[in-house]
Amino acid sequence: MDLFEKICAQLGLGKLTAPPAALSGGFLHKMYSLETETGKYALKLLNPYIMKRDKVMENYRRAEELEAKLESRGLPILSARIFSGKKMQESDGQYYYLFAFFDGKALQNSEIEISHCEKMGSTLARIHEIERRRERVQIDEIHGNWGYYLEKLSGQDHDLWELMQENLELITSLEAKGNAALGRLPEEVTICHNDMDSKNVLWRGGEFRIIDLECLSYESPYLELYDLALNWAGYEDCAIDPQKLKSLVRAYGDGGGRLPEDWECLYEAELAAKLDWLEFNLKRTLGLEGGEDEKQLGASMVKWAVRHIRYYAEKKDEILNGVA
Repeated sequence: MDLFEKICAQLGLGKLTAPPAALSGGFLHKMYSLETETGKYALKLLNPYIMKRDKVMENYRRAEELEAKLESRGLPILSARIFSGKKMQESDGQYYYLFAFFDGKALQNSEIEISHCEKMGSTLARIHEIERRRERVQIDEIHGNWGYYLEKLSGQDHDLWELMQENLELITSLEAKGNAALGRLPEEVTICHNDMDSKNVLWRGGEFRIIDLECLSYESPYLELYDLALNWAGYEDCAIDPQKLKSLVRAYGDGGGRLPEDWECLYEAELAAKLDWLEFNLKRTLGLEGGEDEKQLGASMVKWAVRHIRYYAEKKDEILNGVA
């Protein structure tokens, strides 16, 4: 009996009526559709390497508590099913979540319109206004061991070594600015999704559902607003549309969200997240994080991260003019 059959038996879903099909999703976990005698479901297999991290279970437990708060207020989220009183399940060491299947799709960046940005802005305001706390945001500074990664890359991947070497001065400069900005963030936290970008919102006509709720936590609402505006305005394609930036931020404010006073602080603080993603994928590439099957993906994401960091640095004025 393979893993999918075991999961169906474990949860009482009945027998599979079609082979499990891989679904497009994020870069950390694996998604599949399951068609069984009792219905159609979406299965998320959690990355086993992520599950070995310190405090990961505590983080997932907290996210599930916050998910319940969003659900109780009627927010358009796709919540994990509950079995035997719990959402996270386990089979032979593989942790997973099961969802009812929502027949929608994530928008490509070319499909995103002003109206989508407005809906995201107003929905984010609703999430943030559930609860506010006055406390300092807990974000670790980034101190990437860039010299070490360069040394390791020199013997493994000359192209990546050359790419990192060419951009090392920029990376270290932005790292210092990002770390300095983290200390200037307002002392305020709210419930944040932390990854509500376009790939994690499924649309069916004008109806939508927000997915990937495992990252819910108390974080800076200002940073999340800023990051979300960038994503929905075209940052992923290195083609930011200032009008989409403005529309999402305006809808957030009109929806009751509190707008930041210092956008430049957010611009610089966001650098920490971008450099953290770069470092994570350097570790994947070098086999320091994840398995052998993740090395190639890690290398492609290093190239992606460097390209986007350069774009972000070059477009500072355009971005700040768009959000302000």
